[in-house]
Amino acid sequence: MLKSLSSLTRLPIPPISTSSCRICSSKMSTTKPSPTCPKFISVEGDDIYSRSKPDGVRFSLVSYNILAQVYVKSSIFPHSPSPCLKWKARSQAILTVLKNLGTDFLCLQELDEYDSFYKKNIESYGYSSIYIQRSGQKRDGCGIFYKPDCADLLLEERIEYNDLVDSIQDESILCDDKHSDTQANGDENSEPKNGSSSKSTLEDRGDPNDPRVRLKRDCVGIMAAFRLKDTLHHVIVANTHIYWDPEWADVKLAQAKYLLSRVAQFKELVSEKYECMPSVILAGDFNSIPGDKVYEYLVSGNSSSASLAECLDELPIPLCSVYGSTRGEPPFTNCTPDFTNTLDYIFFVPDDQIKPLSFLELPEANSPNVLGGLPNYYHPSDHLPIGAEFEITRE
Repeated sequence: MLKSLSSLTRLPIPPISTSSCRICSSKMSTTKPSPTCPKFISVEGDDIYSRSKPDGVRFSLVSYNILAQVYVKSSIFPHSPSPCLKWKARSQAILTVLKNLGTDFLCLQELDEYDSFYKKNIESYGYSSIYIQRSGQKRDGCGIFYKPDCADLLLEERIEYNDLVDSIQDESILCDDKHSDTQANGDENSEPKNGSSSKSTLEDRGDPNDPRVRLKRDCVGIMAAFRLKDTLHHVIVANTHIYWDPEWADVKLAQAKYLLSRVAQFKELVSEKYECMPSVILAGDFNSIPGDKVYEYLVSGNSSSASLAECLDELPIPLCSVYGSTRGEPPFTNCTPDFTNTLDYIFFVPDDQIKPLSFLELPEANSPNVLGGLPNYYHPSDHLPIGAEFEITRE
């Protein structure tokens, strides 16, 4: 989630288009529009179901910030129809979207009400799941849902970015330059989605010059190793939600660096324990737009910016963006009147065994189902789901 960034170049709120929308059935009122059901589009431009027999093992994955209900306030989303913000309607709409996507893996962020609602309901669709709640008093977290008929869970690890505080003696944890990312920020004039109307003030976040305060953001991630059914191949799936504030770009970059170091260590552990070469997929809400420091670090580990280059270590693992390497990053995955841009990504470690076959379609800027901003009747979150289908070469 990233709220109002007033100086960012925003996509215009488009006029209503005459193009049609693909609609799913839903438990929401029949007098209201139902959630849209995006489909997977082949990287070659064909529908995935029209292709010939697969050469290897295929699996699909969706990443989706579902917007935690604790952050849903009419004051934050005044543009949204009031019924769309109600828990009963939103939760059922989210279930409708997830059920109709039917992917093998779901990486969900801002997942609250996990034990009381989402776990049992999503698992009724044939999934099992693992979950980590955010640190502190935060009520949401990150979850990975997977289909046992597709993959066996072997090992899991949790990532708590507050652990960076224990490494504060390492001066490289935070860059000296605490200025915001020039490509991903503006004047932060509205509250963040954090369940409080005053959390955006520096007083609420403590002394911004204290690295221990800056790093304690209660953000988390989770990763797991799976063995794909009917094959000896192993895959690591990691899911995370990076800190939101563009004014604290150094914190976001520190979290990204810690994330990749943990994933690299986990990959080595899995390789040794199971005598394999696992594929790696990293998904989540990175609260970073294409071209900013976090994005550039994740995809390349270097930048034309001298100050950034001084702050970066050698990339622990190489990563490639599914959308960026196929169709190009989408124009937006988060859409409100105050902010419309791309924050969500699916990365993978490129190798000879794994390749993306398709990606989940996203609406165009002139699509009527994003008119006026999200959430709305078509999209129950302020984010859009993104997804990919991968093929693993048979060993």
